[in-house]
Amino acid sequence: MAFEGLSEKLNAAFKRLRGKGRLTEADVRESLREVRLALLEADVSYKVVKEFIASVTERAVGSDVLESLTPAQQIIKIVNEELTALMGGASAKIAFASSGPTVLMMVGLQGAGKTTNAAKLAGYFKNRLGRRPLLAACDVYRPAAITQLQVVGGQLDIPVFAEGQIDPVQIARDALSHAKDHGFDTVLLDTAGRLHIDQQLMDELKNIKAAVRPNEILLVVDAMTGQDAVNAATAFDEALGIDGVVLTKLDGDARGGAALSIRAATGKPIKFAGTGEKLDMIELFHPDRMASRILGMGDMLSLIEKAEQSFDEKKAAKLEEKLRKNRFTLSDYLDQMQQLRSMGDLSQIASMMPGQLGRQMQNAQVDEKLLSRTEAIILSMTPRERENPQILNASRKRRIAAGCGLEVVDVNRLLKQFELMQQLTRQFSKGKLPKGLGGLGGGFGGGGGMGRMHGFGRKKRLK
Repeated sequence: MAFEGLSEKLNAAFKRLRGKGRLTEADVRESLREVRLALLEADVSYKVVKEFIASVTERAVGSDVLESLTPAQQIIKIVNEELTALMGGASAKIAFASSGPTVLMMVGLQGAGKTTNAAKLAGYFKNRLGRRPLLAACDVYRPAAITQLQVVGGQLDIPVFAEGQIDPVQIARDALSHAKDHGFDTVLLDTAGRLHIDQQLMDELKNIKAAVRPNEILLVVDAMTGQDAVNAATAFDEALGIDGVVLTKLDGDARGGAALSIRAATGKPIKFAGTGEKLDMIELFHPDRMASRILGMGDMLSLIEKAEQSFDEKKAAKLEEKLRKNRFTLSDYLDQMQQLRSMGDLSQIASMMPGQLGRQMQNAQVDEKLLSRTEAIILSMTPRERENPQILNASRKRRIAAGCGLEVVDVNRLLKQFELMQQLTRQFSKGKLPKGLGGLGGGFGGGGGMGRMHGFGRKKRLK
């Protein structure tokens, strides 16, 4: 999880401050020395760390802080505000053209994830903003680059404009003309990368820029490369003039120094962050929310947005009514499991949870194998059987097991789990809160309760 190491060290530093009733200037400077070391270990550039600590120190040693009733909270508030400012202050959105197609030029080094993230962005624009994107294959050098773009475009149902291995500048021009003629309002140019920056690459990118005049040039950088990502951003900005950054593999870098350094080094905002391998795992980068995550305060706004995207409002209302009337069925059970799966990796959800709850969930996992088995069993039943599982006799169970390639014992196990779920819903319908469900933490990681039924486990997956 991004910033995991940094979050732990910062929380340890602030924990010592919280234990003191009054703070001296020496206490503040000692804690900020630990913050400085934590930032350097997180691969944040020395210059950025030096300026950050100087700014925090200047605000933190003032009389308003030291003489307040909660000086530790005041210092955490200052660090939160300075982290937010360091990453850009406010989220930066794409500047779409007022007329004609908006052209976004994706640039970056080879291996940073330009092709995948061009498709992710196109999917984001289509599904969340209601736009009509077109992907253009302008990388004519890397083997199978065009095929890769067509594959990921096909998975998202987004058309790809390709003309083979001809001049990339001509492909970009033709893609823009095609977009105008066919009603596409957003064109994403997937350009070629290199293993390292060279003049030939830059000249080609400059020619594409001059030919199509993109509305924005987005640099794709790999968060796991740390300071190399910052160096690449600086070089591309000086040579080409970038408008923003798409930070990929943020979920794979426990340090996260690139996210904290890029804005300060280039002055250009991080606009999007890739949070996983799946094609829907990209989100608008919010500096204030990211600062809250780093300090262990969670990110409830992003969690709510994620839930809104994953859960169907009509289905939720229908389920609530069924729970009230105690009519929860296997079809409803299947719906809930499918929506749980669509929420994505639990470690990402954990990073949005505040304090101890987030830490409890960090190692929780959804057992995809168990979910698939459960899905297969329920889908092998008839609609009547799903609504009335009490009619499932021995012969029906054998038929269901044969239909999904499993054993009768697997069918019985699912029915037992569903029976427990029904007992819970009966208590809910009476207005009672089941013992052990007083907080979300009890349902995760322990292997019992709802955690077991939905396939959660700690580190070792359920078999």
